[in-house]
This record gives sequence, structure tokens and C-alpha cells, in this order.
Amino acid sequence: MDPLKRFHNEDWHTPEGRLIREFVFGINDGLVTTVGFIAGVTGALINLKIVLMSGAAEIVAGTVSMFFGAYLATKSQNEFYQKEINREIREIKENPEHEIEEIYEIYQDKGFTIEEIEPIVKKLMSDKKILLDFMVQDELGISKDYYENPIKIASYTGLSFLAGGIPPLLPFFFIKHSLTAVSVSIIFTVVVLAFTGLAKAKVTKTGRLKSASEMVLIGGAAAAAGFICGRLIALM
Repeated sequence: MDPLKRFHNEDWHTPEGRLIREFVFGINDGLVTTVGFIAGVTGALINLKIVLMSGAAEIVAGTVSMFFGAYLATKSQNEFYQKEINREIREIKENPEHEIEEIYEIYQDKGFTIEEIEPIVKKLMSDKKILLDFMVQDELGISKDYYENPIKIASYTGLSFLAGGIPPLLPFFFIKHSLTAVSVSIIFTVVVLAFTGLAKAKVTKTGRLKSASEMVLIGGAAAAAGFICGRLIALM
């Protein structure tokens, strides 16, 4: 198999691999937000049916919020990158001498000599498309595949939040005692955090124990903070 082809087929170099950011963010936020919310309403309300309905409403609202937030953020990032690329296109057209100076600066920073840079400049300046690709990546630091589908990112983020929000709420469907339900909710949260860490490790090729422990410790600390705040608010 062609090594370059194999390299680009690796999980992390695929669009699905890059979505690990939204997956981890959505799951963690869904878990933390829901546990904190449940802790608050459980302390303030005796009727578990109301707790369940309130928790479900919080998850739906959070999912919608995450969806549109991710959509707007991704769309804004695409627009910003495109604006920078359009500016670079104008500079190449209107001031090619300045582009030549920038190419020399870029390669000199990499340790190339003037003599080594001259044929590179000649090649780049002979083709505007190659020149644009080079300037976008090496000067602006924008990847060629910078564009991300806003709907896809928003859907992934929203659904991840939903997936993270459901486990902490599940105990309230079959446990009638509020304190027991909250305790089981916390256990569910820890378990989901651990499995999320394991999934992250598979994609990022990092140690499974390290990745799972990191998710549990960081996500658990955030969930604990939300839990404590919820309890304090309930006591006011």
C-alpha cells in the first residue's frame, strides 16, 4: 500500500477523527450540566416527576443551544478564514513583489539560504494557485481543508450533549428515593466519562488508562463543582 495513502486513511486524519473535539466537548458538557442541574432541583423539589420533567427540559434546551452555538461558531470560523484567503488573493494580484519578500522571510526562518530559496521562489511565482496554497498554509497558518460543515459540526455537538445529558437522568425513571437516584446518577456520570475517555484514546492513539482517568478526573471535578453549586442554591 502507498504509505501516503495509508497515512491519510488513519483515523485522526479523517473528518471523523477531527470530530473528536465536538464529541468530547458535547459529552462532557451534557454530563456536567445535567448533574449540576439535577442536584439543584432535587434539593429544592420533593416530587421526582417534576425533577424528571425539569431535567428533560434542561437537556432539550441544552441540546438546542449547543447545536446553534456550534453552528454559529463554525460558520464564523469559515467566514474568517475565507476573508483572510480573499485578502491573500488580492495581495498576490496587486503586490507580487511583497509576496516574494514574504517567501524569502518564511524560508529564511526555516534555515534556508538565499541560493536555496531562489528556485523555490521561481517555482511558486510561476503558478498562482501553488503560490496561494503556499501562502495560505505557511503565512496564514490555515490548512487546505480548513472548511468545516456547520450543520455537521452542530449536529455532532448537539447530539453529543444529548448523549451526555441522558445518563445522569436515567436513574430518576426507576428509583423513587431522591438521594439514591442522585447517587446512581453520579455513578452513571463517572462511567460515561470513563467510556468517553476510552473512545478518545482509540482515535487519538493515546494510552487508554491515561485518557479515561483524565476524563474522569477533569469531568468529575467539573460535575462535582456543579453538584455542590446546585446543592448550595437549593438551600437558599
